[in-house]
Amino acid sequence: MRRTLTRFALTVALMTGAAAPALSQPKLETAVFAGGCFWSMQHDMAPIRGVVSTEVGYEGGHVDHPTYEQVSSETTGHLESVKVTFDPAKVSYAALVEHYWRLIDPTDDGGAFCDRGPSYHSAIFVTSDQRHAAEASLAALNKDKRFAGHIVTQIRPATTFWPAEGYHQHYADKNPVNYFRYRVGCGKDGRVKQLWGAEAFK
Repeated sequence: MRRTLTRFALTVALMTGAAAPALSQPKLETAVFAGGCFWSMQHDMAPIRGVVSTEVGYEGGHVDHPTYEQVSSETTGHLESVKVTFDPAKVSYAALVEHYWRLIDPTDDGGAFCDRGPSYHSAIFVTSDQRHAAEASLAALNKDKRFAGHIVTQIRPATTFWPAEGYHQHYADKNPVNYFRYRVGCGKDGRVKQLWGAEAFK
């Protein structure tokens, strides 16, 4: 019945020239995570239910509009990151953080898997509204005997997210052969499964 009334209202609006009734849009939110190679982070976070879109880029450094070459030189302070736009009616921020942990090695203080250097460090960039959920999740993880006292992932204030170059966006989808060759060679899947067991990538 409601659908019929909506269609009727739209028809009347078109016939009379009146403004069509506004259709409610979901209120979307964003979150930024760093967990090593941003190709892999985007590949693993994009399919999560409730995620609307993802974008790779750089955050946390002191250089405006950084390039990939600058960031990979380890002189800008930026971390390879992924910005996740999500529908909080379908997935909460706290749930996204839980997904995030199970995609990374939170004990690696030298980089991520085969990628070494500060730009590959793990971090959760939070707004003031997100900090409590992220810190609560980290505290709970620290109680896990597998990780207690060994977690190096930082919770950091959100700064400016600088989008990466176009060829990096959805790299795994555009270059599947090269990407999966890199992923296998980098050892991410094996290490994450070693750490998380059946919880890995969930």
